[in-house]
Amino acid sequence: MSKIGRKPIDAGNVQIDIKGNEVHFKGSKDSGVYILPKELKAELDGKMFKIVPANSSLRKRDINRVWGLHRALLANKLQGASVGFVRQLKINGLGYKAQVSGKKIVFSLGFSHKIDMELPDDVTLEVDKSGQLLTFKSPSRELVGHVCSKIRALRPPEPYKGTGIKWVEEVIRRKAGKAKTA
Repeated sequence: MSKIGRKPIDAGNVQIDIKGNEVHFKGSKDSGVYILPKELKAELDGKMFKIVPANSSLRKRDINRVWGLHRALLANKLQGASVGFVRQLKINGLGYKAQVSGKKIVFSLGFSHKIDMELPDDVTLEVDKSGQLLTFKSPSRELVGHVCSKIRALRPPEPYKGTGIKWVEEVIRRKAGKAKTA
């Protein structure tokens, strides 16, 4: 049984207001409302924020199904509201690069054409001067992960030459090419 739901959440510099099952939060990067299911209620103890079961008449098994999930989702919302999330992609390959023009990203990935992609409003992108290191920032963990995985799917890394788009922390297992027969 997971005990994630029992862990308190550090609110940090995020203002939290609890109204029934609604948790209103406001931070430097984002603000919003998170609605808890009827089985759970929120408590604020100074700067520590806890989610507890609303009543003990429900089976423990039923409560645990939603308790840890909503605690993790709410913790992500509060972290995004205060500091935000950052993901980085690295483009490997001769002539492979990305350029930003407004809210559009233009990729040159070795195809016969360039690929245009629209960037969502909540996501900001920084590209280094070589055009091969992309840094995505957003208050939403889900959104930044979704955008990065869509971009990675344009040209996944291949194991023979190591070219393609990969996560910065990802290690590509290289395969040996054809062996010469003497």
